Amino acid sequence: MPRIPKERLGRYLGLKREFKEEHYINLNPIQRGGVLTSEARKALLEFGDGYSTCDWCPPKAARLDAIERPPIAQFMRDLAEFLNMDVARVVTRCREAKFITFTTLGEPGDYVVVDSLAHYSTYIAAELARLKIKEVPHGGPPEFKLDLDAYADKIEEVKRETGKLPAVVLLTHVDYLYGNLNDAAAVGKICKKYGVPFLLNAAYTAGVMPIDGKKLGADIIVSSGHKSWAASAPTGILALKEELVDKMLARSKVVGDWSERKFGLKEYALLGCTVMGAPLISLMASFPHVVERVERWPQELEQARYLVEQLERIEGTRQLGVKPKQHTLIHMESDGFYKASQTHKRRGFFLYDELKRRGIVGLQPGLTKHFKLNPYGLSREKVEQVTKSFLEIANEQKLKVD
Repeated sequence: MPRIPKERLGRYLGLKREFKEEHYINLNPIQRGGVLTSEARKALLEFGDGYSTCDWCPPKAARLDAIERPPIAQFMRDLAEFLNMDVARVVTRCREAKFITFTTLGEPGDYVVVDSLAHYSTYIAAELARLKIKEVPHGGPPEFKLDLDAYADKIEEVKRETGKLPAVVLLTHVDYLYGNLNDAAAVGKICKKYGVPFLLNAAYTAGVMPIDGKKLGADIIVSSGHKSWAASAPTGILALKEELVDKMLARSKVVGDWSERKFGLKEYALLGCTVMGAPLISLMASFPHVVERVERWPQELEQARYLVEQLERIEGTRQLGVKPKQHTLIHMESDGFYKASQTHKRRGFFLYDELKRRGIVGLQPGLTKHFKLNPYGLSREKVEQVTKSFLEIANEQKLKVD
């Protein structure tokens, strides 16, 4: 049996995170909505063991959503109610929720219509489900705005080419590139007219801002617990209307040809159970905080707009995406910082270095021309510290500040 040297094994002991919330202001767009509450941190320790949620799994149901102690079954019901959908399940990731949707509602060779700013995992989930893609186009800079009316055109295009409708239509509620908030209700109306299931990818919206699934016309909502629900990874959310339950959460019908074993209680698209331990519990422990914090969305939006306003004072710096901001994910373009990087000894890494020196992290190292940031959940004091730091760095690099 191979033996790994003790000194090599030692590197896995006493692991520490470098960028703790108490030490740094972290602006990473994929991390702000996933910062744990104190309750979730305690729950992680309590339920850290592998199958820690399964102490009271009812033998006759033997399913995660049937467990009452801890109150997982009630949480699934509350989750659906919070999103104004009929049924909810917790899965391992938002992308898994998309794959479950594609594979249960489509057949190999079917089309799915998606926005052209969709996350790469949307494409890969469709590919794994053996579906084809039709993209709804977006405009050019600086807005990169989606043409939502083109959803009808793409549905018609699929119908002409294949003789049938797309299996699913997907809209990314807020895209990960420019942080544009799309009018989901408009796409919902188009999908209702054609009778096509409407999947809303709310990875960047559900959990940080109010979402009413039925008002938006969504048949399925998917989201990311570790991105937007103050939960640890991996956690994803799948919420759907009652009409789709029989298809998407169908029970297993497989029978062993020799043993005659069968598993009729299991929802086979979920491979039985999904998140059986600490990540699910962290999602549950943060839920009361999430329900409360979505009501503060107007204040979060105001802070994002303030940050954009301050950064645009710097020479050659502008926000990309639709203005004014309707979401806290911000994409900045800066000819000024890029110009400064060309003569700096650290080249494109200087901006990251200077911010880190001031206790600010989250921008991708090496980028100055384009960078993304997200102030969600930060206090006004910390947002002002961020703006002050950017302006200081601009002054040091001899850039004009309006």
